[in-house]
Amino acid sequence: MNLKEKIIRESLKLFSLKGFLNTSLHDILKAANTSKGGFYNHFASKEELFFQVLDEARRIWREKNLSGLDEIENPIAKIKRFLENFRDLYLKDSENFPGGCIFITFSVELNDQRPHLSREVHKGFIGLKSMLKRLLDEGRASGGLSKDVSTSAITEMLFAGMLGATVMYGLDRSTANLDRSINSLIDYLELQQRVHYAQYVVA
Repeated sequence: MNLKEKIIRESLKLFSLKGFLNTSLHDILKAANTSKGGFYNHFASKEELFFQVLDEARRIWREKNLSGLDEIENPIAKIKRFLENFRDLYLKDSENFPGGCIFITFSVELNDQRPHLSREVHKGFIGLKSMLKRLLDEGRASGGLSKDVSTSAITEMLFAGMLGATVMYGLDRSTANLDRSINSLIDYLELQQRVHYAQYVVA
């Protein structure tokens, strides 16, 4: 790992723990064991570092959360696997994110003080909701969900549940509570399927 990569990786951990605004350049230099010169050889500013840390966080997010989804054909089963990955591989990843989900940390602290940075973070939330709705639409089209079900409503339910589970896990660090929260979302999704199949059998 070269110095630039080390600065990004150490900053990722620091931002997860303390946030972007509360992490000083001194904190970063100390964690990466480098000098101001070493830092500015690779980054024009702390804000430039932010964008590269954000890119790295997104890469890890995709690697963790999308693991194995390509091997699954059924779109509803893909969402279930995604939720399991989110629970087991992403939120519990204390090596990369010792302070919890970095996107939630950024969103909360930057919304008022650095809105242009907050907008970059929110693009990821928009993308997540778009992915969930697309898979739900595919599931409905293929007969996995009732034709009259609102995929928009289910998307909002899943997204809100994921955010809530993320925030609570960041506060209490209880894997048991996290498991229950995400499992309830999986149960909710399965309930939508059972209702559809029950309607199909009755029809």
